[in-house]
Amino acid sequence: MTSLTHILRPVGRTAAATARRQYYFSRRPFTTSFTTYPRNTTPPKFFTYPIASFHVTSRHQNRDGPPPTDFASMDVLGSAPVPSTTVDICMSDGFQLNSGARIRDGSGVILVGGEAFSWQPWLARGEHRLLNAKGQWEIPNETLGLLSLIWPRPDLLVLGLGPENRPISPELRRHISSLGMRVEILDTRNAAAQFNLLATERGVNDVAAALIPIGWKEGIGANW
Repeated sequence: MTSLTHILRPVGRTAAATARRQYYFSRRPFTTSFTTYPRNTTPPKFFTYPIASFHVTSRHQNRDGPPPTDFASMDVLGSAPVPSTTVDICMSDGFQLNSGARIRDGSGVILVGGEAFSWQPWLARGEHRLLNAKGQWEIPNETLGLLSLIWPRPDLLVLGLGPENRPISPELRRHISSLGMRVEILDTRNAAAQFNLLATERGVNDVAAALIPIGWKEGIGANW
């Protein structure tokens, strides 16, 4: 059986930069002066004409339609720090992460717990094949052995199967379920985008990803 150390290889990482914003507030004292008048004295009238009511509208009002919408202010994740293991680029033979780390030479990647591991699940079979006789995507259970070693485990595993989406074998689905994880199956481009969104929104400890390069060809690999 192929050793797990041959299938997985840690990828160097750099700490994600954090930005700190400082806000400065200034306060001006508000003072009010009052004028008193002797008792039984009628105060002078400062207005000799009736005061009409008025309506204030924004000076940026669009008279031809509703006011413009600032979508940037509606981005609830705009100020959230992006994890260093999110995927910046999906290449035909690998990936580039937000940390600047690159996985090349046709290797896939496992992203879990804020760490990245170069992943070659086809080595367990000794050939560049990820499909079974029925055309289902299937890899040996030991190729996901890393996920059985960590605790607590992520709630969700996002599988990126390469350039196209396929059904996975029932045996592989049962194995992932036995680890206490749900699985979402997508092509690699959409899987990377989904992982980036969920990792930013929920955190890197709640979601993991296992991705095959988009240049993968059955029987050839992604390094061609």
